[in-house]
Amino acid sequence: MTTEVQPVVDVLQGARNDTGLTVQVTEVIRQTADAHTLVLQPSAGLEHEFSYKPGQFLTIHIPTGSGDGLARCYSLCSSPVVDEPLRITVKRTQGGVGSNWVCDNVTEGTTLQVLKPAGLFVPSSLDEDFLLFAGGSGITPILSIVKSVLAAGSGRVLLFYANRDEDSVIFRDELSQLAAQHPDRLSVIHWLESLQGLPSQTAIENLIGSYTDREIFLCGPEAFMDCIQIALTNLNVSPEQLTIEKFTSLETAAAFNTPVVDLGEDQGDSSVLKAELDGETHELPWPKNAALLDVLLNAGVDAPFSCREGACSACACMVLEGEVEMERNVILEKEDLDDGIILGCQARPLTPNVHITYDA
Repeated sequence: MTTEVQPVVDVLQGARNDTGLTVQVTEVIRQTADAHTLVLQPSAGLEHEFSYKPGQFLTIHIPTGSGDGLARCYSLCSSPVVDEPLRITVKRTQGGVGSNWVCDNVTEGTTLQVLKPAGLFVPSSLDEDFLLFAGGSGITPILSIVKSVLAAGSGRVLLFYANRDEDSVIFRDELSQLAAQHPDRLSVIHWLESLQGLPSQTAIENLIGSYTDREIFLCGPEAFMDCIQIALTNLNVSPEQLTIEKFTSLETAAAFNTPVVDLGEDQGDSSVLKAELDGETHELPWPKNAALLDVLLNAGVDAPFSCREGACSACACMVLEGEVEMERNVILEKEDLDDGIILGCQARPLTPNVHITYDA
């Protein structure tokens, strides 16, 4: 059982910046008038920290001139199964602190502070047939999936890609080349608002009605995703077939700081945590006001995370025994919570013993 509650006061002993990961921008590619692709090279000796899966993202530290700055998540458009460097694509948005800083300030030679690749917008297999939906810059993680399926899998792909007009189509030439190279496996439907208006549920249903038995991925603006989801519901698509990527602007740079947690044996107000991760089981004291993620990191356990604000699913895990509460959650749906899924960065213990797993 998972219960959401209002934030409680933390009693942790300060924080430490311990990400230790930097990348250098080796090239900036202008995709459209307002979208830039950054080609990234990890610092020497840290390349192994950047293994990733198709559809995952990087969290980047954004300096703001005051305070600790901000954190922003940008999807990788490169493919881990294709011999190419790490790439992210950032589209400038009106009033967007992170996107405007990147587009205005990042040049070849810029060094960025980042976290490890993270995220659950990942295919279970590259051999499945896929129905992919992208709106605007939502094409970024979708392109990673497309390239990976075509290069290392056997699946067929139908991509529906919506944009404002022809000039705003990110990766237009690359998608055209991929479709020409794989005519039997990749089909791309471009939808341009300037010519066809906004996508309608009826139009979507007519276009993809015979492809609804596939694994489905969806990323784009909220209104676009709402339209697609309603169309899929009308076509009786099972929720288990659909994977959605949602990004929320983060409020702080908390992702880059790990609070210090005292895990000494004399912690009287602690639960007992049993955590399964990467095939190993760790048993630790869990102080009542400490987040699950912070307990694991302080114990030297390499638990996954990204935003630390309850706004992404990178730290998601499952409760097998016991109960927890979460301070904040803007990403997990009711169905996820009912299944026992929680966010490690927001979870506090409610029972004397809690057993969780990241390996489910």
